[in-house]
Amino acid sequence: MANQATPSPEEVAARIAQAAERAKAEAEERRAKEAKKQLPPELGGPKGPEPTRYGDWERKGIVSDF
Repeated sequence: MANQATPSPEEVAARIAQAAERAKAEAEERRAKEAKKQLPPELGGPKGPEPTRYGDWERKGIVSDF
């Protein structure tokens, strides 16, 4: 291990930038695949905003928390 030279800060920054570009490309590819998937609409679900997103559920005037 003593024979290995430590990389300069510029080399480290370049490696990080390359890794970031690869990660960005992979994420864009995943998003494109997800966009192609079309889920069927929910039948009998609640009207309005998604209740699980806001942490409570209202049914006939009664609210319950998760």
